[in-house]
Amino acid sequence: MKPSFTLKELSRHLDVPVQGDESTRIGGLATLKGAGPGDLSFLANPRYAQQLSACRASALILHPDLAATISVPCLLSRSPYVTYAKASQLFAAAEGSPLQNGEDNAVHASAVVSQQASLGANVSIGPHVVIENGAVIGDGSRIGAGSVIGRNCRIGANSLLYPNVTLYHGVSLGERCIIHSGAVIGADGFGFAFDGQRSVKIAQLGAVTLGDDVEVGAGSCIDRGALDDTIVEEGVKIDNQVQIGHNCVVGAHTVICGCSALAGSTRVGRYCVIGGGVGITGHLSLCDKVTVSAMSMVTQSISKPGLYSSGTLLQESGLWKRNAVTLSKLTDLSRRVRTLEQGRSDEDPQNSK
Repeated sequence: MKPSFTLKELSRHLDVPVQGDESTRIGGLATLKGAGPGDLSFLANPRYAQQLSACRASALILHPDLAATISVPCLLSRSPYVTYAKASQLFAAAEGSPLQNGEDNAVHASAVVSQQASLGANVSIGPHVVIENGAVIGDGSRIGAGSVIGRNCRIGANSLLYPNVTLYHGVSLGERCIIHSGAVIGADGFGFAFDGQRSVKIAQLGAVTLGDDVEVGAGSCIDRGALDDTIVEEGVKIDNQVQIGHNCVVGAHTVICGCSALAGSTRVGRYCVIGGGVGITGHLSLCDKVTVSAMSMVTQSISKPGLYSSGTLLQESGLWKRNAVTLSKLTDLSRRVRTLEQGRSDEDPQNSK
């Protein structure tokens, strides 16, 4: 059954006031352009304000400064995008999202659960799941089909592992974590010592610890530490196909976008944003509140908050090649300029005294 709420009910759940008819009934969420009767839409980016006049939604989530001239009912929020995010969770729960719903103490007949594992109350274990010795699954957590939970892993309450997630031994997840399909947490860090002829493997004796409310995207990998644990603090959000190397520490509430890679022993501060495709070389530190734009390469530590970028912008191919040739000549050009400047300095009468 499709969920339905009055604006009064939404106001109570989302903790925002209503402007207009509180009895207006809402059956779903939609964009400004795609909304119709019964939908709730929102304006978070002022660039889309021109779409308000043609929007057919029954109600809007708006900043109070914009709502004065709007005739349709509104939920007034100083952070419309955050209110929309909370509303999306509300509708997902009402629709029976796997984030909120699982069968009480349901263990599928094909699952292999060690007698030495501990399952909390209201835990759901899907088909062909393997849970090894010493694993502890917190109350209300759901483990999707085909997932493997290694020995001595700990999963906090109300966490969700989608199908085909792999946790190696000793991995610890906090409460309300979400791990998407194909993620591998706790694989060996990439550690080898070269003896002159071959690479000798360094046993990875640490583990991986994730804090509360961490989300890890599909196909992402977080390697275990060589000695100390790899640590991802509370509230961190990791996109798809991200690599986090051994002994990295990612500070609370940092966001790491898709296809980025953190080499071993990188330390990223709190409230950072790492754009898509960013590479960070190992043993570097980024302070709190650093944003690195997409496709950048970070090769030195960053000690001051702010926005950082590297690389060259997209250009027509012929122009890019000509500029690349020019760039390759800059070292020689710089040397010639210094020589010329030195020559002028030698000719300065002030220097002849």
